[in-house]
Amino acid sequence: MTDGRTARGTIALVTDDFTELPYPTAESRPPDGPLGWQGYDASRARAARRTGEDEAVVCGTASVEGTRAVLIAFEFGFLGGSLGERTGDRLEAAYTYAREHRLPVVPLVATGGSRMQEGMLALTQLQRVARQSVLTRDAGLAQIAVLRDPTTGGGWATLGAGADVVLALPGAQVGFAGSRVRPPDADPAAYTAEAQVAAGAADAVVRPRELRGTLGRWLRLLTTPSAEPAPVPRALGSPDLPATGWDAVRRARAASHPRAGSYLDAYFTHRVALSGDRCGGTDAGMLCGFGEHRGRTVAYAAQTGTATRPAGYRTAARLIRLADRLGIPVLTLVDTPGAANDAEAERQGAGAAIADLFGAVAATRTPVTTLVIGEGGSGGALALAAPGTTWAAPDSYFSVIAPELAAAILKRPPTQAEATANQLRIRPQDLVELGVIRAVVTRE
Repeated sequence: MTDGRTARGTIALVTDDFTELPYPTAESRPPDGPLGWQGYDASRARAARRTGEDEAVVCGTASVEGTRAVLIAFEFGFLGGSLGERTGDRLEAAYTYAREHRLPVVPLVATGGSRMQEGMLALTQLQRVARQSVLTRDAGLAQIAVLRDPTTGGGWATLGAGADVVLALPGAQVGFAGSRVRPPDADPAAYTAEAQVAAGAADAVVRPRELRGTLGRWLRLLTTPSAEPAPVPRALGSPDLPATGWDAVRRARAASHPRAGSYLDAYFTHRVALSGDRCGGTDAGMLCGFGEHRGRTVAYAAQTGTATRPAGYRTAARLIRLADRLGIPVLTLVDTPGAANDAEAERQGAGAAIADLFGAVAATRTPVTTLVIGEGGSGGALALAAPGTTWAAPDSYFSVIAPELAAAILKRPPTQAEATANQLRIRPQDLVELGVIRAVVTRE
């Protein structure tokens, strides 16, 4: 099996059905390119003989596990997969074709960046590519990048990092600074696919033999819009309503309480995960992605019972905005004692991250369905809840703030937390009476 080192080898990893697009007619140009770079024409000729390609990118249409897409595969053997004017011509034509035929775009990236022999004219191709990516995004079409070795410079900063979903092959060099320009004392481990996933800049590392199946699942899920709201999940925990507010708190916090993973497994036939806020952070306490429920795609953002970090809120906002652009309904699961309130969370912009999520939920046009499955602690929980379309499981609660903290704010001793919980009317049945939620769901 091919390992994805060449453009056509990578294409063969993901499809057996590839049709190359016609390329724009190359305009005549002066010898050795726009800068008259001595030996440039000879370098291009040697690259063509060595690779069998006449430019650094191969573009075409393909069926990936049953979903048609436009593939853009870089040939690193052709002048380091660098972007020049003719590369830009091909990229623009491929994106234009995708919009005209309503197809998702899959850049299979392996590039060192802009082509030195074309100077600033090469660098400005990044603006051209960014424009095409934005137009495609505005058209409601998905872009899924696959990062190969290496993916650096402007290619990473546009085609790679600018995609909706970013997958990477194991061990690939990924970073804005390539190996020849980064500081001599830089840690090389920071410039890897694995490091970019850990930092929230990429979603997953995928082994070559799994790439076709993974990419096919992503393409199917992101190309099936629906105007119907996500159905409310059934309750998985105790069906009995809590007798008191404090009873509701204890049940929501119990170690045996079903958490988001159990709800998602029961709800979806299969699912794929988004990871990272694209700002340098991840939060394992916020699960985001897309899945199939009764034959339809539903996006999800789910808290797992921990205090939500700023990166979690930003990842959820990213998920909701992507689902909105693609016309996919969203399911959110609320379960958090509240937003993380330690000093590091403040330094990471907790308030701004929560505000961003509130804004994403408020602005979205796609339907959002919310189920409170555990703790609903303060604004850190409310930010994930959809106004008017929120339900609650019997073993959950929703409160202006955790009862212990409410007691502290009211200058009550800790022993008054239980009484305060009862006064706050935080039980699911109380929330229905108050008009905060629509109904309590059952196990049926």
